Amino acid sequence: MTLAIDAKAKAMQRDGLDVISFSVGEPDFDTPDHIRAAAKAALDQGKTRYGPVAGEPELREAIAQKLQRDNELCYGAENVLVTNGGKHSLYNLMMALIEPGDEVIIPAPYWVSYPEMVKLAGGKPVIVPTTLESNYKITPEQLSQAITSQTKLFVFNSPSNPTGMVYSPDEVRALAQVVVERDLLVVADEIYEKWLYDGATHLSMGAVSPEAFERTIVSSGFAKTYAMTGWRIGFLAGAIPLIKAATTVQGHSTSNVCTFAQYGAVAAYRDSQDCLQPMLAAFTERRQVILEYVNALPGFTCPTPQGAFYVLPDISKLGISSLDFCSKLLDTHHVAMVPGVAFGADDCIRLSYATSVETIQRGMERLSLFVKSLT
Repeated sequence: MTLAIDAKAKAMQRDGLDVISFSVGEPDFDTPDHIRAAAKAALDQGKTRYGPVAGEPELREAIAQKLQRDNELCYGAENVLVTNGGKHSLYNLMMALIEPGDEVIIPAPYWVSYPEMVKLAGGKPVIVPTTLESNYKITPEQLSQAITSQTKLFVFNSPSNPTGMVYSPDEVRALAQVVVERDLLVVADEIYEKWLYDGATHLSMGAVSPEAFERTIVSSGFAKTYAMTGWRIGFLAGAIPLIKAATTVQGHSTSNVCTFAQYGAVAAYRDSQDCLQPMLAAFTERRQVILEYVNALPGFTCPTPQGAFYVLPDISKLGISSLDFCSKLLDTHHVAMVPGVAFGADDCIRLSYATSVETIQRGMERLSLFVKSLT
């Protein structure tokens, strides 16, 4: 639904309409110069042929080193599969791991593709609703109660899309304890780990203990951190048998990721990370601006996100479904947002603030007029 709304907004723009979009989570920055230069150099060096299905050895090693350095996860290159974006890493995992009848626990609100991937693999998504009062976080008690003899996997996303919530280290440890005690596998989607605010810290589930590490699979990628959305480079990290199985799935579907693009990803992880600071500063400012507008709207209740670049205000007091709200807003005021029903949260709408402050201000003024027309 996020892509469908973005496509409709772009079609309206092609028709000459001034549409402001808060729909897709895509950083509006250019890919940093040194990353583009590395990909160009790879092209000049003839890195244009088929490569290993699991990824260029240099990139697999760079990812393993990053996971050791930043996340305290003791992976080697053999534990890493390079995929066509973070989404593809999750798809490969579901295809390799989930059998018909297997249950996968997914806290709601969730990223739109989690349950659909489980269904494609023949599994059953078990949706665990969370609440505004809990800051949209699943509790250890909820996780434990959702586990049955058919449970195969727990999907854990922090920082979260669509909520922007970040689980504290203590919260991660408490959930990891349930994972270990109930002998679950958990896939930790950590693609937003670098975008943190207000002193929030990111703890990888697998870094909690050796027992948690054995049960954790990491999904991530380069799109959100390095403004590399169109490059389509992600990765899966986990136990060698699982990575081999996921590699087999990839080998019979897409084969290797674009060869020369992988050398840009090597530069992203191995070179200076100074390029992230201006982006984080911009996101921090935008977050503050959008929160001030949203919190001033009648009928809106919006928790403060600690990570990623989304806000998820509750609009239940307005007495309108999220789909109707977003459809009417786009049609009448030319502002694109994503209805919460796409994320299993029909009381909410999602706004991405991966756009300029000026655009946010213009869009929020239109949103304010629309809300006034409803109330």
